[in-house]
Amino acid sequence: MQQVIDIAQLRAMTSDDAVLAAEALGIFRQSAELWSRLLDPHAEPDHWADAAHGIKGAARSVGLMPLGDACDIAEALGRTGVATAVEAGVALSALKDRLGEALEAVAHVEHQLMMKRSFDGVRLD
Repeated sequence: MQQVIDIAQLRAMTSDDAVLAAEALGIFRQSAELWSRLLDPHAEPDHWADAAHGIKGAARSVGLMPLGDACDIAEALGRTGVATAVEAGVALSALKDRLGEALEAVAHVEHQLMMKRSFDGVRLD
């Protein structure tokens, strides 16, 4: 099973700067909270597809690859314009599940980074 957050990706994207990484995770959290409000299967598909796209970019930039993959699936479905309410509900439910896991992992990693001011020993378990 793929890790919720790829610490190596986060390190690479932030040039191994723990403070910058913690800041990037905080920005991701804020972005995800804003975009997640639009993940409504009863809304216009373009709206939730745009939200999935926004979350996807933010997620992948900090190493949240499973969330990015779930966003990609939902976005593609929304862009077809022919998704049923059930299909939308299933895709967005999976996305929200991954988002919950991601936010939990982000909080955990962000806390470790701020306490240690280093990536040394940062883990998810």
